[in-house]
Amino acid sequence: MSVGAAVRRVRTYGGQFLLLAVLTLVVTLLISGVPRLVNRLAEQGLRAQLSSGTAESRDISYTTGMQAATFRNTATGDAVARFDALAADLPPQVRSAVAERWYTVETPAARVVGPDLAARNLLVDLGLRAVPDIEGASTLVEGAWPSETYVPDRPIEVALDVDVARKLNLRAGSRLRIGNADDKGNLTDAAPMVVSGLFRPVDRANGIWDGLPQLLQIIEPQGDGQPFVIVGVVAPSPLNKRVAAGWPAQSTWRYRLGADTIDARHLDGMIDGLQELQRRKPSDLAVTVGVDVPLRAFAAQINAARTLLAVIAAGVLATLAGLIVLAAGLAIRRRRSEFVLLRARGGAATAGARRSFTESVLVVPVAAALGWWLGTLFPGDPDPTAPYVIAATVLVTLALPLATMAVPAGGAARRDLIRVRPSARRLTVEVSLLLLAGLAAVLLRRRGLTLGEVDPLLVSVPVLLVIAAAVLALRAYPWPLLLVSRLAARTRGSVAFLGTARAGRAAVAAPLVVVVLAIGTAAFCAVVAAGVDASRAQAAERIVPADAVIRGERFAPDTLDELGGLPGVRAVTRVLAQPDERLAVDEFGTDARIGQADVLLVDGSGLDTVVRESGVNLPVPAALRTARPESGALPAIVSPAVAADLAKAGLDGSAFISVQGERYEFRVAGTEESFPLVPTDSGRFVILPWQALPKRNTTPVPSSLLVAGDRLDAEVLRQAGDKGQERYQRGGAVTGRERLIGVTVDTRADVRRDLGDGGANGVLAFGFVAGAVGGSVLGLLAIAFTVLAGARARGQVLSRLRTLGLSRRQWRGLLLVELTPLVAVSVLTGALVGAVLPLLLNPVLGLSAFTDGVPVRVAFEPSLVAAVIALGAVALGFAVAVEALNNRRLRLGEVLRLGEES
Repeated sequence: MSVGAAVRRVRTYGGQFLLLAVLTLVVTLLISGVPRLVNRLAEQGLRAQLSSGTAESRDISYTTGMQAATFRNTATGDAVARFDALAADLPPQVRSAVAERWYTVETPAARVVGPDLAARNLLVDLGLRAVPDIEGASTLVEGAWPSETYVPDRPIEVALDVDVARKLNLRAGSRLRIGNADDKGNLTDAAPMVVSGLFRPVDRANGIWDGLPQLLQIIEPQGDGQPFVIVGVVAPSPLNKRVAAGWPAQSTWRYRLGADTIDARHLDGMIDGLQELQRRKPSDLAVTVGVDVPLRAFAAQINAARTLLAVIAAGVLATLAGLIVLAAGLAIRRRRSEFVLLRARGGAATAGARRSFTESVLVVPVAAALGWWLGTLFPGDPDPTAPYVIAATVLVTLALPLATMAVPAGGAARRDLIRVRPSARRLTVEVSLLLLAGLAAVLLRRRGLTLGEVDPLLVSVPVLLVIAAAVLALRAYPWPLLLVSRLAARTRGSVAFLGTARAGRAAVAAPLVVVVLAIGTAAFCAVVAAGVDASRAQAAERIVPADAVIRGERFAPDTLDELGGLPGVRAVTRVLAQPDERLAVDEFGTDARIGQADVLLVDGSGLDTVVRESGVNLPVPAALRTARPESGALPAIVSPAVAADLAKAGLDGSAFISVQGERYEFRVAGTEESFPLVPTDSGRFVILPWQALPKRNTTPVPSSLLVAGDRLDAEVLRQAGDKGQERYQRGGAVTGRERLIGVTVDTRADVRRDLGDGGANGVLAFGFVAGAVGGSVLGLLAIAFTVLAGARARGQVLSRLRTLGLSRRQWRGLLLVELTPLVAVSVLTGALVGAVLPLLLNPVLGLSAFTDGVPVRVAFEPSLVAAVIALGAVALGFAVAVEALNNRRLRLGEVLRLGEES
C-alpha cells in the first residue's frame, strides 16, 4: 500500500481529514495548554493573596525571652552563630522559599532623661537594638553612626530616626542618661548616653524596619503618666558590654518567605514543611509562623478548584472524543462503497482498516504535534502531560481504522427503520451502561473525591450519568413522535406528517449522546457557578447582616445617635460579641463543665429593623425579636452543640453566662446551626436579647454597630466610630495600657467583592467560563454532526418531493419540523442532567472554601431556564443553517444520482 496513493486519497477527501485534524489539534491543545494556564492563574492568585496581607505575615520568627542570659561568646556573636544555623535547620521546601532574612539583639525599653527632653517635659523610654546592615538600608542625615569600638568611660552612642528624634526634641549630640526608673521616677543603674547621629530609611517598606517595637515610630502614651516609647540603634560592642553587665536582652531571627518563591503546585509540601518546622523548634526559642494560615486557605481553594476542573475537563474531553468518533464515522460513511468494493474484489477483512490507518497516520500525528506545540505557548509552568498527549494521539489515529472495520461486508442497509424491540446486543450494552453509571454514583457518594487529586473512575461519574440519561432519552424519544405522526396523518397537508415521521425514524444515537454530553457540561458549569455566587451573597450577609458594620472595642452610648444623624443612614443597632465564655450553673459562677461558647448580645427589634432596611434575607428569630424585660431567665438562641450539652448535664436547658463582668441566666428558646456575626467555624454560641436584660449596676457596652443606609461613606463611618470610642475613653472607663484601637468598617458590598476576588477564584472562574462556553460550542458542533449524519437521506427525500411539487416554503417547514424534536430533546436532556448533577457532586467538591465556609447550595434559577431556551433557539437556527448550506452544495440532479446509500 503506497504512501503516494494514501496522500492522494487524503487530498481527495481533504475536508473530512481537515475536520479530524482540527479536532485532534483541539484535544492536544487542551491537554498541553490548559494545565499551564491553570498553573499560571493559581500562581497569580497565590501571589495576590500573599501580597494582600502584611509583609510580616510571611515571616518565620524565632525569639528568645527578654531576660538576662549567659552567652557562650557575646550577645551579638551568639545571634550571628544561630542566624545561619537556624536557616540551615529549616525544612528544604521552606528554606528554598526564604527571600530575605534579618536578626536583631535588643534590650528592653528603659527610662531616658536629659536636658532636651526636660525642655518639653517629655517622659521617654528607650530600647537599644543592634541591627546589622542598617547603614545600607538608611541614609545618615546628621552626625555619625555609633562607634563599633567600645570605650569603658565613653557614653553609649545611639542613632535615631530623624523624624522620631525631632518630635522628641532630640538631635545629634543630645546628652542623655538611661536606666531603670523607680516608683518616684528616679533612675537606678544609670549610664551616660549620647545621640551620635540621625538617619532616614531609604525604603520604609524594607523588612529590616519591621521588628517590634518599630525603629521608625513613636509608641504614644497609653494613658496618663505613661511614657513615649522609642527604639534606638547601637553598635554590637556597647550592647554586648551592657548585656554582660546584667542588662536583659532578646534576640530575634526573622526569615521572610517571598510572595513569588512559593510554588502553587507544591503547597501541600510547603504546609507540611511549616508543620515540621514548628515541631522541631529549639526548646529555648519561641517560633511564630503566620504564613501557614493563608497558605492553608489557598490550598483548600485550589484543591477544590482543581477537582472541579477535572470534572469539567472530563466532560469536555469526552465530548471531543464523541465528536472525533462522529467525524470518523461520517468520513467512513461517505466512503462505504469504496471499502465494500475493496472487500468484493478479494481484499482481506483488515484491508480497509490498513488503508484508513495509513491515511490517519499522515494527518493525526502532525495535527497532534501542532496542538501540543501551541499548548506550550500558553503562559504558566508545565505539567507532565506528554503521556496524555501521546495516548490521545494514538486513540485518535485508531478512530478511522476502527470505524472502517465496522463497515458491513455487504451492501448498505436501511437506516431509517426503528425496531420495536432492540437487539439483545444493544439492550445488553444499554443496561450495562445504566448499571455502571448507578454503581459509580453510589461509589462517589460513599467515597467522595479527594480534593486536589484526580480519581479517573469517580471523576468520570458525570460523563457516565450523562451518557445514561442520553440512552434513556433515545429509548423514549421515538414514541411520542410516532404518536404525533399518527395524529398528523389525519390532518390536511403533508409537512407535519412527513416531518414527524422522519424525525421519529432518524438514526441519531451517537450524535444525540454527544450533544447531551456537551450541553450537560455547559449546564453543570452554569448551575454550579450560580450556586457559588448565591452562597457568596449569603456568606456576605452573615458576615455583615446590614449595609455596613463598625467593629471596635467599646463605643460610647451616644454613638448610635450620632450615626443615625449621618446622611443616608436609615437604622443603627448595637451588638456585643465575647468569645470563649464559660457557662455556669449558678449566679456565683460555678463551672458547668460543658465547655466554652461565644456570646453575642443583640438588640432583637433593632437587628430586625436593620436587616429589613438593608434588604438582607435573614429572618430574626421571634425569641430575640419579641423578648421583653421580665423576671426569670433570658430567652436565648443557642447552637445545637450547646443545647445538647445543657440537656446532657441535666440543666433543663438553662445556665448562666458572663457578659462584660455581669452574669446573666438564660434558657434555650431555640437553636440555630449558625448566626450572623458568629464565625462560621464556631459550633458553640449563645445569642441573648439586649433589650430584655435586667437592670444591673453596670450596663453592657457595644463592641460593634450595624448600619443600614444608602450610599454609605466608609470613611465617615470610621471617623464616627473612632470618635465614639474616644468619648468612651474620656469617660474614664479606659486607663493605663487598655488604650482602644481604631475601628474597622466593613460594607456588605466590599465583603461580597472580596469573596469573589483573589485567592484561587481566578482558577474557579476560568473553569466555569471554559466549561460553559466550550460545552455550548461543542454542543452546536455536535448538532451539526447530527444534521450532517442524515443530510444525504434528507436531500434525496427533498429532491423527490420537489419533483412532486413541494414548494420552497413547505420544504423549510418540513426541515423545521424534522429538526426541532432532535434539537429540543438533546438540549433539554443535557440541560436537565446538567442541573441535576450538582445535587450529586456538590457535597464532595469542597466549594465552601470559596464562600467563607457557607455550604454551597444549588437552587433553581429562572435565568438558567431562559438561557436554556435561548440556547435551544440558537441550536435550532444553527441546525437549519447547516442543513441549508449542505443542500445548496448538492444540486438536485446530483442528489438523485447518489443512490439509496446514506
